[in-house]
Parts: sequence; structure tokens; C-alpha cells
Amino acid sequence: MSVEPQTPNDEFRQPGEEPAKKASLLPHAPGTSWLILLVTTLAILMTAIDGGILPAVLPAIVDEFGLTNAQAGMINSVFFAGTILGAIFFGWIADRIGSGYRRTWTWIIAMALGTLGGALTFGFSGAFLSFLLLRIPMGISRGGSEPVNVALVGEWWPREYRGFAVGVHHTGFPLGQFATGALIALVLGVSGWREAFLVIPLIGIPIMIAQAVIGTKKHQQNVYDWIDDHGLTRPTQELSVRSPGDMMGPIKEVLKSRNALLCMALIFLFLWAESGAVTFLTVQLTQHGISLTQAALVSGASGLTGWIGQVGWGWASDRTGRKFALRFLVIGWAVMILLFIPLSSLTMAWVVLILWGLVRNAPFPVVYALLIDSLPRSAGTAMGLMIGIALGVSGVFAAMVQGMVIDHFGFTAHYVMLAVICLLGLIPLAKIRETVPEDGKWKAASADDEIL
Repeated sequence: MSVEPQTPNDEFRQPGEEPAKKASLLPHAPGTSWLILLVTTLAILMTAIDGGILPAVLPAIVDEFGLTNAQAGMINSVFFAGTILGAIFFGWIADRIGSGYRRTWTWIIAMALGTLGGALTFGFSGAFLSFLLLRIPMGISRGGSEPVNVALVGEWWPREYRGFAVGVHHTGFPLGQFATGALIALVLGVSGWREAFLVIPLIGIPIMIAQAVIGTKKHQQNVYDWIDDHGLTRPTQELSVRSPGDMMGPIKEVLKSRNALLCMALIFLFLWAESGAVTFLTVQLTQHGISLTQAALVSGASGLTGWIGQVGWGWASDRTGRKFALRFLVIGWAVMILLFIPLSSLTMAWVVLILWGLVRNAPFPVVYALLIDSLPRSAGTAMGLMIGIALGVSGVFAAMVQGMVIDHFGFTAHYVMLAVICLLGLIPLAKIRETVPEDGKWKAASADDEIL
């Protein structure tokens, strides 16, 4: 008596179900999945706006409190420290509480910290110390909501379209970055800098209510039933699982994962290159006679096309594989960074930065999708550690090191160094295990990643 060989999707199918079909070219998902995607994208939009408020109103804050440059820099440092803490803590606790619909409340708590911080900044920031302390919960919210946000998206969509969903979700960043200036200018036109922080609760409260209504166990079960009925692959076998082992179980699992560690190294290199390029771009442009106002405006031009790159490469990674998409993006990044060298006119800057938008933000959703593929039970911890460590270390050192390079060797050496840093990403990428099957038959999501 012969036994039918088990296919990769068999782990997800119920008895009597037909084998999963190959994914269609266009994304195919239930309405609830699209609603979750809308809510989490708006949450990322809020995160982007939150990050843009302080730079927009900082001159007014400096004038009111009579701050030195060092004190003004301390505001960002405190927020940045909160971001690292929030990313690691909320990523870890989300896995301990449970995946799927249980992440809803972890996510709402993280979002509520930022919403509360924005409201309190409006009402209780009469002194500089109180304003500075309120940056801590807003930083924790910024760091904590993103890894849980991404994990939520991955657990409410068929696995065949995970890259597309995470890519759409991350369009909130470029769209928010581009919209922040106009939004804050509108607020400042009719009120003061404190009122600008009310934008956060005005956006955050409706989003949290919507997520509480949509992200329930019943709705997730309906999504999984729809996925089964349409021959697609469930994102996880169960609606909700908790990470295994003791309190340190999720962290141990991530640190044993080859894919997770290599992804952290890859994202670190991308973030270093991005920080180095963005920090000194307006300095370079103003040295060529471009006004500060024009330089600041054009510096956000990548946001116009950033959403295209994120959605397009997220979708492509579902079809061609995560590694192929990332290989193209590594090389594309290096080429675009080298095009920064001759920037000397406003027209050239618009053209180069709009083109840069097609690759600038695209690596992040692809890597996030790869991490969820690799570690479904510890996805929050993996992304929290990646955001905390990669963003933290690159944020502390990149601008300082690249500033020294510019001072001693000029902008050409600066951009050549950044291009080389991008290309170094090909080394960890070569060792990452692909998670998208070549034959279109999606393997069951499990925690069985390669172990170092």
C-alpha cells in the first residue's frame, strides 16, 4: 500500500481539504484582511507624523524654553532611547501574550502610550523638564507599535500575499513623511506648537477603536475559514499561539535563528546608509546655493514614490522570492547613493530623490515578511530586536562617523563609503535561507528555522 507524499501545505489543511492552489497574480484576501491592513497602515502613518512633528516645531520650542543646542539634541536622544526600549519590550511581550487576535491588545497599549503622550504634551508641557519626560512614552510607543503592527498584518493575510500586505502597510512611512510638513504648517497657522501634538490622539483614538472592533477571535476565525475555502495557506496553523519556553524563550529562539541574525545585520547596513545620506543631504544642497527652505522640501521627495517601491517590491518578493528582491534592492541602493555625489542643483535633486524613493523604504517590508516566514511564533520579538538593535546602533554611530568622513575627505568619499556599506549587505543576504518556495507551494509556517 503506497502512501501519498506530504506536501508543504499539508500541515495547514484540515482532513478532507484539497491541496492549496498556487497564488494568483493579484492579491486575493477576505474583506477583514483588507480592513486590518487599512488600520495598521494608518497606524504607521501616525508613527511617521509623530516622528516629523518635533523637527517641524523645534525652533518654536527652543525659543520658548531658551534651549541650547545640546538641550535641543537631548529631546531627540530621550525619544530615541524610548524607541529602542519600546521595540524590544513590546515585541517580546506580544509573543508572550500570544499571536493573532491576542496581539490586538498589546498593540492598543503601545499605541495608547503615544496617544496619551501627545495629549499630555498639549496640556502639561509648561516647563522644559515635563516636555522632555513626555517624550519617553511617545518614544516607547513609536518603537513598540511597529513590530506588533507588522506581526498583526502577517497574521491576518494568506501567506501567499504576506510581502504585498507588509509592503502596503509600510506605505504609511513615506506618505506620512511627505504629508507631515503640510499638516503641521496648517496647525501652526491657526495655533501654537503644543496644538501640533494633538494630531497624535486625533488620529490614534479612532484607529485603536477600529482595531478593537475588527481584531477579534471571531473575525480571525472567519479569515482562516475563508483562506481554507479558497485553497490558500494560513499564516499560522492556530489562531493564536504563545512563544514556547520560559520568559526568555522568544529571545532565545530568535538568537538561535540564522535568518533572524542575518536579517538584523542586513537591516543595520541599510539603516546606516539611510541615516548617513539623510542627515547631511540638506547641508550638501545648501553648499551649492540652494536655500534651506528648498533643500528641506526636496529632501522629502522620496516619499512621493516610496509607496510604489514598498508595495511593488513587497508584492514581487511573494512571486520571485525574498532574496531576489533584496539582492536587487541592495544593488539599487548602492547605485542611487552614488548618484548623490553630483547633486548640485534643485532640479537634479528632485529627479534623484524621486528615483531613490523607488528603493529607499522597500527593503524593510521585504525583510519583515522574511522574518515572519522564518519565526511565526516569535515574530514580534524578532522584529523588536531588529528594530531596537539595528536602529539603535546605527542611529548612535552612523551620523557621527559619516560627519567625520565628510569633514576629512568630502562628500564624494562619504557617498562612496555608504555605497560600499550597502553592497556589504550581499554577504549576509547570501547566507539567508529563502522562505518563498520556487514551485509556488507554500511550506507550512513553523518555528523550525535554521539553527546556528
